Amino acid sequence: MAEKVKVKSGDTMSALAKKAGVSLADFIAANPQITNPNLIRPGQFLNIPTANPTASTTDSAASIRPDAEYDEKMAAATGGSVVDQNNSTTSNVDNDGTFAGSDKDVQELDPVKEGKEAIDAFDVEKYTKDYLDKVTEAEKDIERKSAFNILKMEFEQYGLGSLVDKISNLLTDGTPPAEFGLRLRGTQEYKDRFKANEVRLSKGLSALSPADYVALEDKYQDIMRNYDLPASYYTKDETGRQVGFEQLLGNDVSSTELENRIITAKDRVVNANPEVSKALKQFYPDITNGDILAYALDPKNALKTIQSKVTAAEIGGAAMQSGLGTSLARAEELQKYGVDKASATEGYSVIGSGLQRGSELAAIYGESPYAQATAESEVFKLTGQTEARKQRQKVTGLEKATFGGQSGVTSGALARDRAGGI
Repeated sequence: MAEKVKVKSGDTMSALAKKAGVSLADFIAANPQITNPNLIRPGQFLNIPTANPTASTTDSAASIRPDAEYDEKMAAATGGSVVDQNNSTTSNVDNDGTFAGSDKDVQELDPVKEGKEAIDAFDVEKYTKDYLDKVTEAEKDIERKSAFNILKMEFEQYGLGSLVDKISNLLTDGTPPAEFGLRLRGTQEYKDRFKANEVRLSKGLSALSPADYVALEDKYQDIMRNYDLPASYYTKDETGRQVGFEQLLGNDVSSTELENRIITAKDRVVNANPEVSKALKQFYPDITNGDILAYALDPKNALKTIQSKVTAAEIGGAAMQSGLGTSLARAEELQKYGVDKASATEGYSVIGSGLQRGSELAAIYGESPYAQATAESEVFKLTGQTEARKQRQKVTGLEKATFGGQSGVTSGALARDRAGGI
């Protein structure tokens, strides 16, 4: 029965063969269960072949390399030095530039020994740490990309994907995915897009989420479209921002409240002021009720053109209410002089009460016609107001002289030294 030896840590087949006094080739041949002579493990039992004392040194040397396959393995391990059956080298230059060919060289280039040294030098802990660090970083990168894509998809639902692109650098600077939303809210682009949130916070209201903010804008827009308000009130910029809605959002105006305001404005302006509406249609045939509603909802921020048109119409409506009339050119001229609805209503009331009598007196005494334009010049302080006042005073004085201080109208009317007090 063949003698056996138990492999211990650090053992190699070369060392065990040498210790047993046999050639390495015989030792390998006696252990066919070992498929790789360079790899034996502690705890294995290896067969020790019977030594052949009559074997010559040449035979021993020849048996070290029993076949070409082993020579190829040796060549691969030693950088190309392969010793043939006669112990000569077919490629006799070693890795270090020296000649190989002796048994000593073969022992120094023992692949088993080199393998053991490589294993001994291998830092398993460092390799494991480096590997795990790489895996962890890769996982972090995947997590960051995933979080970024989710954030982008969410904002693209509202047409705001371009805002998320502003923080794309977070994918490469190691920012944790949990901070993506915080960084986005810190960009100037985000603050501008949801500007009304600043007003809300200053008033103690909570900031609206992007989804709620955009949803409320959409409701405002639908209502304004339904009531034919000008598109300028809900036109979006390239980021989807609708500046006209920021005051409503900042003041926490619900869509229901906005609609109630529009209905109220419609009742007060479009329906309850027929003279103004009539003047608008007369002066500006293309104007819509939506334009008028827009002015009524927010006269300070209404379009200047609509603001001007409504004011001119209010002047024309005030003239109609006093039984008078006026042209678009005259209404726009009065507007330039600062006449508004209130002053037009008061002024035309005075003009209407005395214009007819003044015209009659001018005709009786052969004076220049005392017309509506003359009275408007004095009442509204237009160019020529001094001449208009003198003309009125002249015809009034002539009537007083004729009737001894009395006229055909009430003495109270004659006593008024003002336009219309004829």
